[in-house]
This record gives sequence, structure tokens and C-alpha cells, in this order.
Amino acid sequence: MLARCHWRGIHLLGALIFGMIGAGCSDDAFIADFDDNDRGALLAIRSVEIVSEARILSYELPIGVRSAVDLKRIVYRTVDAQGELTEASALLAVPVSITDGVTLVSYQHGTIVKKDGAPSIEGSENAEALVAVAFATDGYMAVMPDYLGLGLSPGLHPFVHAPSLGTAVVDALRAARHFAAREGIDLEDRVFLLGYSEGGYATAAAQQLIEREHADEFRLAGSAPMAAPWDLSGSMVDLFRSDASYPAPHFLPYTLLAYNDVYGLEDDLSRVFANPYDNILPPLFDGTHTGGEIDNNLPDVPSAILAPEFVAAFDATTPFPWRDRLVENDLLGWSPTTRTRIYHCVNDDLIPVENAETAIASFRQRGVPESVVDLSTGDFGSHGACAPVFILLGKFWIDDIRSGALAKDRPSVNELRRLNWRPVPTAR
Repeated sequence: MLARCHWRGIHLLGALIFGMIGAGCSDDAFIADFDDNDRGALLAIRSVEIVSEARILSYELPIGVRSAVDLKRIVYRTVDAQGELTEASALLAVPVSITDGVTLVSYQHGTIVKKDGAPSIEGSENAEALVAVAFATDGYMAVMPDYLGLGLSPGLHPFVHAPSLGTAVVDALRAARHFAAREGIDLEDRVFLLGYSEGGYATAAAQQLIEREHADEFRLAGSAPMAAPWDLSGSMVDLFRSDASYPAPHFLPYTLLAYNDVYGLEDDLSRVFANPYDNILPPLFDGTHTGGEIDNNLPDVPSAILAPEFVAAFDATTPFPWRDRLVENDLLGWSPTTRTRIYHCVNDDLIPVENAETAIASFRQRGVPESVVDLSTGDFGSHGACAPVFILLGKFWIDDIRSGALAKDRPSVNELRRLNWRPVPTAR
């Protein structure tokens, strides 16, 4: 790619991010003029690395390897959880030797707490970034939004907040299209979505947003939400209100702190968290700690961190803003129109399969047939163990929609289970 630097109207943050100030114009960076505030505007690009065909083959994934992959970090214009203009980053995986008939796909990553654990920062060192590589080497252009509050985006990530996850994905798709247009990549008009864990939730949120507000802009041809917490106010609350131990206890305070940041529900955290967690939790979510590091400071039973008065108010039958906000972010009670396959393991230890079952029941009650939305389950082990199986099955499903035919000689589920690849660790 030819380097292009536009010094007129350069945004100071963008310049600092890409090391441009005082260093001249890097030959692998592009910073755009900042007089365009349109959502999805492509603000900056930087090459992260080239993943060679030989390296992709070394991963021994059951995919067609047709091209090396150029990983780019992009910064794009989007809106924050309050609808104000902001910037976010994403990883873009571009096939090096395929420029015609390329298909755009967005993969949504799972839960991350540490800002620099985002795909656009870690590149191929991020295990989930290999999903984007697997698509790109096979003739797709894959975008992986970091989401608000992760990567180069300021503030706390609005964890499992459907509106801002949806807009982050939609605007990343727009930025990817802008990139393709300026680089002469011929994108076909179909778009696909898939994601795992929080990424499954983000996939469903983006699908809902596209179908409701942007159907004329995006020809969404398939969506594969995997291991998603569809039922926040039901299945997930039941899980966190139990006395059982939980492998990732940071999920509960992550949700509560994010919702408080978005909705301004409580000024005094001692009314939410029991001592000492009201004091120790906010610094742990400053973006410099992994989920595992946070878990080391928490009891195995998530509900043990909650203030008794918070639990009593939550359980009462009277209206309670915290519970109401969870209900608002349930991804139930709508009627998908895009061909959708929901994936969920029956023994998922982080996000119970009841989430997917509740979603399917909700869609059926609204008359959505199995030919539009179906559920694929399996007993492949834990949340993390299921990820490589379902992600590859999701890619195969998308490949078949793209080609218009069922491929033959696909690997068996048992063969997929033996892969030495774990894209979704329990705590990052």
C-alpha cells in the first residue's frame, strides 16, 4: 500500500497514537483529515504485520489457504454510549493477493478487560485474531472491532451494553468499506457477522441494529451469534444470584460498573458492593488489568461482593433501575429477518445454554421460523473448549451461504475438537 499522509487538520490523538509527531510520516501509516464527522469515517490506518501463507498453514486449521494476510489497525469515527461522537479502533485482516469478489465479514471478540489485550493492539498474538486471518486467507476481508473502551478507545468498556456494541460494529463495517474503496478492493455487497461470548452478544446486537435501521445500507446475508448472554435479566441474573462458584467472577462487577458508567445509576458504590469491594473494584477496572488478575482479588461466588441492600432491592418486586437496565439490554422480543444460526454448548460453564434456549423460544413466539433462525448445540466441554469447534463450524456455515452450495469433505466435530487452538481464554 502506498503511504499517504495528510497533515492538514490532523487530530492530535491520532497523531500521538501512530507516533507521527516529531517523527515524520511513517511509510505504513495514514492519518486522514478530521473535518469529516460522519460515523464510520476512516481516520487512521497502520500496518500491524503480514501473516504469510506458510505461517497460516502452520496453524493446521481446516481452511483453504489462498493468500497471505495483511493485518491493519484502523481508527474510525463512531458514537459513545451517550450518542456523542468518539473514536474507536479495530483490526482489519486483508487478503494480500485477492482483490476481486472479496466478502466483508465482521468477527466480534469475547470478553476483554485490559485495553491493550484488544485485537488491533495484539495482532496475531491475539488468539481470536486468527479467526480474522482464517477468513481473510480464504477471500474475505475481516474486521474485528475492539469495541468502545478497548484498544485505542477512551474510557471503560460498556460491557454487554447492546446499543453501543451495535454501533461500534456497524461503524467498523463502514470504515472497512471505506478502506476497501480507497485500496481498490472489490467488495461484493453481502455482509456476514459472527462472534463468540460477549462477541456473540455484540453480533446479535449489531444484527438487530442493522435490520431495524440500516437494512438499505447492508445486505446482511448471515449471522452466527455464539455462546451469547441473550437473557441478561433472567438466565445470567439467576447464575450470579446463586451460591455456586463461577470461573470468571469479574463478569459481575464488569457488568455493574459498565452500566453505572453508561446510565449513572449510583454515586455511592458502597450501596452496590460490599466492603472492601466498593473500594478495590474501580481501580481494578482501569484498563491495565486482565480479567484473571481481577479474579484473583474476588471470591469464587460472585454474589458475595454485593451489598445486602442492593441484593434486597434487586430481588424486590418494586421497580429497580439496575434490573430495568438489564431488561432493556436483553436481546429478546424481536423478530430476526436475516438467516441466523445460534451456537451454544450445552455444558457452557460461563454462559448457560438457557440463554440460547430462551432466545429461540422468544423468536418462535413471534413467529420466526427455523428456516430463518435455528439453534446448533453440542457437548464439547467448557465455554473455552467449545469456542474453536463452533467458530470453525460458523465459518463453514458462512462459506456455504457465500458459495450457495454445501461443501463436501469437511472435518468431523471430533477432528475439530483435537485442534491445538483455544481462541477464547476465560479471562483477558
